[in-house]
Amino acid sequence: MKRAERIVAGARALVGVPFRLQGRDADRGLDCVGLVACALAAAGHRGAVPGGYGLRGGDPVRFAGWLRSAGLRRVRILKAGDVVLVRAGVAQFHVMLRVPGGFVHAHAGLRRVVEMPGEALWPVVSVWRWGR
Repeated sequence: MKRAERIVAGARALVGVPFRLQGRDADRGLDCVGLVACALAAAGHRGAVPGGYGLRGGDPVRFAGWLRSAGLRRVRILKAGDVVLVRAGVAQFHVMLRVPGGFVHAHAGLRRVVEMPGEALWPVVSVWRWGR
């Protein structure tokens, strides 16, 4: 199984996990950053996981720095297994994982990790990939 396929499988295995701000453990709940960290870890990634952020606030430069420090690189073409940074609201940023046919993300409003079909509901700020 290729790395991207392992990331997708890792993300889909987390669908239904409860939402928890700053959550990093599927048994206790995940937020969007925790979801990405767990899905990447399922493929063998051991990069840094940021903390110290709130549900609202932040800026794309800070997120980009976190993604770079975790060993991801910015790409232009979106593929399955990629991390997508979106602007979910004014000064509200969110990360999701691309899967075939849609995205997996930690949905604060629904209070759980969900798989969302189709295109991103929010404007895409940048796309990041672990590996080549």
